[in-house]
Amino acid sequence: MRYEGNVFRPPSEAYSLIVQATIGCAHNDCTFCSMYKDKKFRVRNIEEVLEDFDLARRRYRKIEKVFLADGDAMVLSNEHLMRILNKIKTTLPECQRVGIYATPHDIIRKTHEELVELRKNGIGIAYMGAESGSAGILKEIKKGVTPEEMIEACHKLNDAGIQSSVTFISGLGGKNNWREHAVETGKLISKMEPSYVGLLTLMVEWEAPLYNDIRSGKFELLSPEEVLVETAELIRNIELDKKCVFRSNHASNYISLRGDLPYDKEKLLKTIDTALKHAGMIKDERFRML
Repeated sequence: MRYEGNVFRPPSEAYSLIVQATIGCAHNDCTFCSMYKDKKFRVRNIEEVLEDFDLARRRYRKIEKVFLADGDAMVLSNEHLMRILNKIKTTLPECQRVGIYATPHDIIRKTHEELVELRKNGIGIAYMGAESGSAGILKEIKKGVTPEEMIEACHKLNDAGIQSSVTFISGLGGKNNWREHAVETGKLISKMEPSYVGLLTLMVEWEAPLYNDIRSGKFELLSPEEVLVETAELIRNIELDKKCVFRSNHASNYISLRGDLPYDKEKLLKTIDTALKHAGMIKDERFRML
């Protein structure tokens, strides 16, 4: 395969064929993120994208999942995406699902009919980075989106039959705003009703603008124990009727949490409480990674 720069994908796409439909991130202004700071956003030449599927077919006998990168491939028009999806169907007929990164604005711009068209032609899941439910924190990290827009986007995906996987970041409010981050994020998840929630824990590389705020003391990171207290508060504020798969088992997390909400809410809280009482359960800082 032919890749440009660093390539990122959700943990659940570990065994997927990854193809860059776009390069970089169209927003690329979030203060905590360094993923695409080395790239200028552009739409990749469609012919190159289609050729990649031919290359993959020659190399791999069976490809059951495809993931379209980079940061927000859903920014592409339906006409553009349909050329890619049709290529997948003809070249990789055994493919069962296509995943894609999407921003709330990407999703909102599309009509219900366009989203249904994408779902009928292979898009099974869209990954959206929400990060926080607090409007103030979202503004501070230059996310460029409001909680209300995230709710609208998630509901549009749900209505179109596309699974929604939404990511949030523990510790993103720092010591000053941890409770606001926890409470408002829990409330936002309740309103969004996503299919999946992934909870990472803040780790900042030097390329990210937030790194300088941490070094200067303007932003204070939470301790591992404070992250767990925040996570418990977040979970307590989630009120869902429909099933939502909850995962906080990323390499950045201090403990691994897995469960289905609302059914496993008390189990998740009990696991956190046990970890707070037994420090040996908390991952050493040396073993955390992005």
